[in-house]
Amino acid sequence: MSGKDTLPPYFNIDPAKAAKRLSEPIDTARFAKAAAFAARGREDLAKRGYAPDGRKRLRRFSTWEVCQYLIPVAPAHFRRVLRKSPDLPQGTGEGNSKWFTLEEVLRLRDHFAAEGAAGREYRPWRPEGLPAKTIAVANFKGGVGKTSTAAHLAMSAALDGYKVLVVDLDSQGSMTSIMGGRVPDEWSTAFPLLAKDYALALQDENRVRAAAGQSPLPFDETLTEALKLSARDVIQPTHWPNIDLLGAQLNLYWAEFQVPVWRMGLRGWPLWDALGNALHNDRIVNDYDIIILDTPPALGYLTINALAAADILLVPLGASFLEFDSTGRFFDMLYSTFASVEDGENAARRRDGLPEMRFEWDAVRALITRFDAGQQTDLANVIQAYFGDFMTTYRQETTAMVGQAGEQVNGIYEADYREFNRDTYVRGRETFDRTWAEVKELILGAWWRDLQLEKAELNGKEDEADGQAQAS
Repeated sequence: MSGKDTLPPYFNIDPAKAAKRLSEPIDTARFAKAAAFAARGREDLAKRGYAPDGRKRLRRFSTWEVCQYLIPVAPAHFRRVLRKSPDLPQGTGEGNSKWFTLEEVLRLRDHFAAEGAAGREYRPWRPEGLPAKTIAVANFKGGVGKTSTAAHLAMSAALDGYKVLVVDLDSQGSMTSIMGGRVPDEWSTAFPLLAKDYALALQDENRVRAAAGQSPLPFDETLTEALKLSARDVIQPTHWPNIDLLGAQLNLYWAEFQVPVWRMGLRGWPLWDALGNALHNDRIVNDYDIIILDTPPALGYLTINALAAADILLVPLGASFLEFDSTGRFFDMLYSTFASVEDGENAARRRDGLPEMRFEWDAVRALITRFDAGQQTDLANVIQAYFGDFMTTYRQETTAMVGQAGEQVNGIYEADYREFNRDTYVRGRETFDRTWAEVKELILGAWWRDLQLEKAELNGKEDEADGQAQAS
C-alpha cells in the first residue's frame, strides 16, 4: 500500500496478539497498590511549593507590588513614610528594593488607615456587628475550576485585608493541599460538625421522648465524641496570616453515607442546616470577615449543606456546550432539591402554626473560567444571553501563569513575579483581581443592604417603644 492508502491504526488488530499484551485479570487489591503509588506521587508533587522543612511559606511582596496592588500609595511617598517612622516594618533588601511579609503589609495598612489621606481605601469596608459573608463555590460538573476559583478568591480577599476561613468539603482535598493543610482523619474535617448537629437534635428528641415516657433513640460513641468538639477545634492556620482552613481528606466522603442514616433515625433533623448551625452556634461567623466553602463535584449532602449555609453562590463553568448544559441541569437540581425541602418543611410548619421557611441567597452568579477569547467568545456570549443577570460580566481568562502556578500547587498570588516578565504577571494577576472585584461588590452590597435592614428594624422597635410609652 502507498503512504496515501495507509489505514488508520484501529484496523488489522490481531486478537491473539492483543490477548498476549494483557496482564492477568485485575483484582481489588490492585487498586490499593495504585492508590499507594498515587499517594506518594501526590505528596511529592504537592511539596513542590513547600519549604525544605515540609511546610508552606508565603513569599514576601516587593515595594512595587505593595504600592501597585495592596496599599494605594505612591512608591516615593511610601518610602518617605518608612524613613520617617522607623518603628514601622522596614522590609528586607538593599536600597529601594524592599520586600515585606504579608503580616508587615497588614501592619502598614493599619498605619496608613490611621495617618493616610482621607478618601483612600487602605482597609476594605466591613460593617461592625454583622456576621461574615459566606460564599459557596459549587457545580456538580467536575473540572470547571471550583477549587481554583475558591482558592484565588480566598487569597484575593486576604491580600485585600479581610480575615478569611476556607472550608474544604471535597474529600479529594485539593483545596487542603493548596493551603498546606494537614488532615490526619475525618475528625479533623467538617464531619464532626455535622455529627454534632445531629447529636444535639437527638438529645432534644430524647428529652421529649423521656417526658412522654418513651424509650430514647440510640446515641453511639461517634455522637458522644462529636459533642466534645467545636468548630474551632478543627480549624487550622495556614501559611497565609489571615486565612484559616477547615480541611478535608478522603474519609470525609463517609458523611455522604452517614448523613442519610442519621436522617432516617430522626426524620425531624434538618440535615441541610448542620454546617450553617456549626458556623453560627460556635460564632465562627463572628471570627472572620469572609467564609469560602469549596464543594465536591456532586449535589450530595455536603454540597447541600454548603449551599444552605451560603449567602452568595458562585457557579464556575467553562465556555463549552457540555458545561453550559450541565450547569443548567445543576440549577434545575437546585430548584428541585430546595423547593422540595421548603414544601415538606412548610407543610409541617403550617400544621403546627409556625411561620414558613424559605431558602434565600444574597446573590447567585455563574462565572466563566478557563476562557480563551480567541476560541470561545461566541459561545460565551450565548451563555451570557441565556443566564442573563446570573452571570458575572468578567470572564476568567486562561494564562500561562495560571498553569505554571498550578504545577507548583500554588495560587498565582503565591508565585514570585520575577519568574515571569512583568507583563505576563500583570495579565495573569488581572484575571483573578477582576473576578475578586465583582465578588467583592456583591459582598459589600449585601452587607450594606443588611445594615439598612438592621437600622430599619431598630428604628421600628424604637417607634413601637415610644408609642407604648405615650399610650401608658
